[in-house]
Parts: sequence; structure tokens; C-alpha cells
Amino acid sequence: MKRRLPDLEAWAIFAKVAEIGSFSGAASELGLSNPTVSKAIGRLEARLGFALLARTSRRLSLTEAGRASLDRASRILREGEAIEDEAADQSTVPRGLVRVSAPLSFGTAYLGAVLPEFLTRYPEIALDFALSDRRVDLVADGFDFALRIASLEDSSLLSRRLCAVRLLLVGAPAYFDARGRPTHPAELRRHDAFAYTGSAQKGVWRFTHPQFGEEVVEPSVRIWADNADMLNPLLIAGQGLALQPEFLVWRELRDGILEIGMPDWFAKPLGLHLVMPPNPLRPQRVQLLIDYLAKALANPPWATE
Repeated sequence: MKRRLPDLEAWAIFAKVAEIGSFSGAASELGLSNPTVSKAIGRLEARLGFALLARTSRRLSLTEAGRASLDRASRILREGEAIEDEAADQSTVPRGLVRVSAPLSFGTAYLGAVLPEFLTRYPEIALDFALSDRRVDLVADGFDFALRIASLEDSSLLSRRLCAVRLLLVGAPAYFDARGRPTHPAELRRHDAFAYTGSAQKGVWRFTHPQFGEEVVEPSVRIWADNADMLNPLLIAGQGLALQPEFLVWRELRDGILEIGMPDWFAKPLGLHLVMPPNPLRPQRVQLLIDYLAKALANPPWATE
């Protein structure tokens, strides 16, 4: 029995409907009519023998089978876009939307500052940045790529490391004058600490000394926060100390508003990474932004001043 060709168009339409969350929204973005989108989904479900989408008068959601199929369907859509971009005349003006996930504090502080040149260079490319410390699913949530500050675990995602991000134990000089300057991690239990809840091991600080090796401490935490920006005013006010990423405190350290505690002990540095879906084929507009950000963020101000 001959096997039929897969209905690639219907799978791509399904991926767009799942991404947008509505038939009409997907039809509008794809330049199709609502009946065309509806028929494509119906054709696909009839061929499979089960429903991919659960429809009510008020909402649209994925069935269990739809969730299981979405990853590959999204790859079909992205690969189709990439193939067409690659095949198009390279003199064609790049255009379209690029969706990027990035950490809130980092994005607010640095992304806006580096983008004007890109917008001038590529006036037909639109950008959609979702700034959050939440770890998103790039494929399921419809992102073209993400910026992440982390020690990346092994995964099927492609990644490109841009620069190192040190974690520094910091506090105000007045705080250290009043409470003492710790010389060993064990002493941190006697200090007031502020902690970021998004760290890999919540409430656990690891330090390494070139002579004495590794020490692990669980400090006495007075304030937890899921965004490290919130902690800086408290640090400056002399209310405690925290393990902060260097990009959030480099100016305060330069100006003497904060100082590094235990300078002989080091926390394991993180990295600023570009993280991309596993498909190496990307639309031209996406690759242009990836290459631009990789260059713009490779030598950040906290590492050069």
C-alpha cells in the first residue's frame, strides 16, 4: 500500500493556531481565510482519527494528542519559513516578526540600549520581546530564540555562549562596617541575606577558594525575591548582603556604593547564552537578530569598564 504524503500545510496551520490561540488570529497572520484554516485542521483531524484541538464557544485548547504533536508541527512551520527565506533572493529586504524571550532585569537594563542600530538597519523587521525570569518552552510557546543567564544543562536546544556573568557577594560599606566583613562562608549564617528564588539551588550558596576548596552555606535569608533588581535598593540602604549577578551591581561597585564581600572566595559564574530550537534552519530575520545580538553583547560594559 502506498503511503500518502503528509499534509505539511495543515500541520503548519495547526502549529500557528496553537501558537496564536485562535483560528481567526492564525488566519490573519497567515493571510488565509477563516474557513481555510478551519478546513485544514478538520482535514488533519479526519486523517488522524482524533482531535488535536478542543473547541468551545469561549476558548480553544490543545487536546493531549495535540500537545504531543505540537513540537514536530512547530518544527514544520519554522523549517518551511526558513527554507523560503533561504531560497528567496538575498537582495530582498528582510521582514517579519521575531519573538525573543529574555530575563527581565537584563532585558530592561541592556537590550533596549543595543537595538537602535538594528532597527535602523532592518526597518521591515519587527521584534517581540517577552521579558520574564520564567523559563519558557521555546517551541511550545512560539519563540524564535531566548537569551538566558544560567549554567545550562544538557538539552536538545542549540546554544551559543556570549560572555561570562560573575555572581558577587555584595553589600554596602556601612553594612559591613556595622556587621563585620566575613572572611569565610560559614560566617554568612550570622548575616542578613537577600536571595533570588530563581537560582538553581534555592537558598544554597556555593563558594570556592583556590586554597581551601569548596564551601556550601545556607544563609539566614530575610527577603526572597523572584527578580534580583528588587534587592539592590535594600543592599544600598545597608540592610543586608546578597549574591548578585555582576551586570546588576557593576556601576555601584565602581562608584563605591557597594563593595564585594569575601573577595578571596568565588561563586561559580554563570553565562549569558543565546538558546535556540534544535532546528538549525532559521528564517533570515531570526538569524540576523541572533548574529547582531551575539556581537553587541559579547563585550558587555560590566566586563570592559
